[in-house]
Amino acid sequence: MNFNDTIKKYYLEGNYNCSETMIQAANEYYGLNLDLESMKMFSGFGTGMFVGSACGALVGSVAVLSKLVTQTKAHDQLDTLRPSIQKCVRNFKEKLGALDCKDIQPVHRTKEYRCLNTCLLAGQALEQTIKELDLENREK
Repeated sequence: MNFNDTIKKYYLEGNYNCSETMIQAANEYYGLNLDLESMKMFSGFGTGMFVGSACGALVGSVAVLSKLVTQTKAHDQLDTLRPSIQKCVRNFKEKLGALDCKDIQPVHRTKEYRCLNTCLLAGQALEQTIKELDLENREK
């Protein structure tokens, strides 16, 4: 099963929102070892924190990348973490055309599949970032 299939499983079958989907799918696919209780922290980021702000799929992607890159805490490795997150945000914006849910939904949301396309594109951007950062060896 590839990352797109894993995203589809959590979004369509699990009925998770975009942020939860990215965390759940990446946890399984990349072996992040996050427990289900901890992943609940991402439930409030769907639909841009329910106000159309930063896309939940982007928030989830940044969280995944942070987990893969950070060894202790952000301030201990800003020289690594900052450019990694910047690449992730750049790749996300290139794939989806925007960073905020209010701008992404009119383009990528469908009545039938809701924000599945957003999650799939976010997954592609995350995979591209992981490849650019040579973090592929951390995959499952």
